[in-house]
Amino acid sequence: MLFATLEHILTHISFSTISIVITIHLITLLVRELRGLHDSSEKGMIVTFFSITGFLVSRWVSSGHFPLSNLYESLIFLSWALYILHTIPKIRNSKNDLSTITTPSTILTQGFATSGLLTEMHQSTILVPALQSQWLMMHVSMMLLSYATLLCGSLLSAALLIIRFQKNFDFFSKKKKNVLRKTFFFSEIEYLCAKRSPLKSTSFPAFPNYYKYQLTERLDSWSYRVIGLGFTLLTIGILCGAVWANEAWGSYWNWDPKETWAFITWTIFAIYLHSRTNQNWKGTNSALIASIGFLIIWICYFGINLLGIGLHSYGSFILPSK
Repeated sequence: MLFATLEHILTHISFSTISIVITIHLITLLVRELRGLHDSSEKGMIVTFFSITGFLVSRWVSSGHFPLSNLYESLIFLSWALYILHTIPKIRNSKNDLSTITTPSTILTQGFATSGLLTEMHQSTILVPALQSQWLMMHVSMMLLSYATLLCGSLLSAALLIIRFQKNFDFFSKKKKNVLRKTFFFSEIEYLCAKRSPLKSTSFPAFPNYYKYQLTERLDSWSYRVIGLGFTLLTIGILCGAVWANEAWGSYWNWDPKETWAFITWTIFAIYLHSRTNQNWKGTNSALIASIGFLIIWICYFGINLLGIGLHSYGSFILPSK
């Protein structure tokens, strides 16, 4: 009872905090950018991280197993993974972050996890025999970390497509507020803006598109790096799952719906990475492949759980999963 109460408090603290953070982001984007508000949002993300971490630890202690046994727990872990991604760029540059992607993603995943749809999964249950293995932590955590990473990379590619195909794109227009200017990698872009003055008199026909080019190149580079990391994690997760499947079911691969869509997901992002070796496919073409991958990931992770069929039916809305 004590652990259940603690988990309830921590989930609501994290969700409330991340809601405040997303509100602050909207204020800074749509009204004006205030340094104090930006710092507050970062502190809010830290509070969210420790709340989710506390929930996972509490759940682990109370249940006796790593909290990845059903859809509710996996969504909470996915929120935790998104915060980890939020902090990675800060290691190199504190102003260069992925908060535009990770913050809304965290609130959406955690909001769904705490909604009434998953109420029956909020209580920890005893693992079914197939899940009573040390591979539970290794396989499922790797898969969820890969999902979080690939989703962020795919969204960066989608942002690249939106910017590239936007008509009359004036990134540094002073007449109207441009949300994209404030959201993606503003430290580098402000540097470019400062460099604009001495170049104003330079007569290059395509110069108005120079800043747009710089931004899309930056998005393309980050998307490639993030997806490369996610693809590695996905490969490790699938290999761990194959070994576990052989132990539990006597076969490395059974072509059940979850495994089939995991293979499709792996194939899509393998095609993306391979397309990057061709200069003609870099940028828009590869970003389109990654954007398709975004939909495939959700089908693999969430869509199959809606059906509740196959050997991986533990994660459905009806039964508590892998």
